[in-house]
Amino acid sequence: MIINDIDKSNMPKHIAIIMDGNRRWAKEKGLDPKLGHKAGAENLEKLAYFANDLGIKYLTVYAFSTENWKRTEDEVGALMLLLKSYVDKFLKMASTKNIRIRVLGDIEKLDKDLKSNIEKLVEESNKNDGLTLNIAFNYGGRDEITKAVKKISQNVKENKIKVEDINEELVSNNLYTRGEPEPDLLIRPGGELRISNFLLWQLAYTEFLFIDKYWPDFSEEDLINAIKTFQNRNRKFGGK
Repeated sequence: MIINDIDKSNMPKHIAIIMDGNRRWAKEKGLDPKLGHKAGAENLEKLAYFANDLGIKYLTVYAFSTENWKRTEDEVGALMLLLKSYVDKFLKMASTKNIRIRVLGDIEKLDKDLKSNIEKLVEESNKNDGLTLNIAFNYGGRDEITKAVKKISQNVKENKIKVEDINEELVSNNLYTRGEPEPDLLIRPGGELRISNFLLWQLAYTEFLFIDKYWPDFSEEDLINAIKTFQNRNRKFGGK
C-alpha cells in the first residue's frame, strides 16, 4: 500500500461513510445476513484504527437508520445484539487508541441497558483527542433536522431567542454534529447512487464518491484511494 504520495497538507478532516452492502455481501457468499453485518462491524473497527493512524480527525459512519426498523424482527434483533457486543470493543478502542466515540441518533428508543452502555462509552471517551468516531445509529437526516427545528421553535416560544436570530449557524448548533466541521468527503460502497437520508444538512458542499464494492470488502487501500481522489477534486464552495 502506497501512502507516501498522499498530500498531508490536503487531508480531509472529516470523512463520512455509508456502510452499505453487508446483506448482499453475505447473500452472494451463501451466508446468513447476520454474518454480513458482523463482517461489516469488524471492517469498521479495522478502518477506524487506520483512519486514526492517518490523522483523520472525524469519521462518521451510517450504521442503522430510522428506516431500518422496517426490516425483519430477526435482523433488527441481530443488529442490536451486534451493537451490544461492540460497545465493549469500542470502549477498548477508545482507551487504547485515544479515539473519541459519539453516537448520533435517537437512542431513547433502545433498551435501557444498551442505552446506558452507550452513554458510558460516550462519556468515558469524551476527553480523547484522536479520531472522533461518530456512529449514526437510529439516525435519519430528516429526523435530525426536525428535532433541531423543534428545539429552536421552543427557544423562540420561551423568548430565549428571537426569530431574527435564526441562521445557518444556529441550525448547525442544534444538530447531532454540533461543534464539528462538515464532512469533506462522503464515501458510499455498495454500488448505490444515493445518500439515503444521511447528514442532509451537513453534506451541502461535501465531495461524493460512490464505489462498486460491498462495505465488508472496503479496504485500507480503498480508503487511501478515496483520499487521493478527494485531493484531486477542485472544491469551489459555490465560487468560481
